Amino acid sequence: MNLTLWSLKAGQRCEILGFDQVLADNYRTRMMEFGFHPGETVSCVQSLAFGAPKVYRVSNTIFSLDEEVASHLQVRLLGDNE
Repeated sequence: MNLTLWSLKAGQRCEILGFDQVLADNYRTRMMEFGFHPGETVSCVQSLAFGAPKVYRVSNTIFSLDEEVASHLQVRLLGDNE
């Protein structure tokens, strides 16, 4: 089962594995400029209902991403001791 950044719930952490082939190159470049690159750890800070954008922490920065972008980042969930 492929997990995406969008599938995270508040409080979960993940490692970014990469981007799917559907995400346009300009979005991929911009996401990497923001710090969303393979190997980076990301935390889901807030996950509201009804498809509202989710809030993520990468490094010491907070970003709000909608499903249109976050669903194209492939991730691996991290446990509590990782």
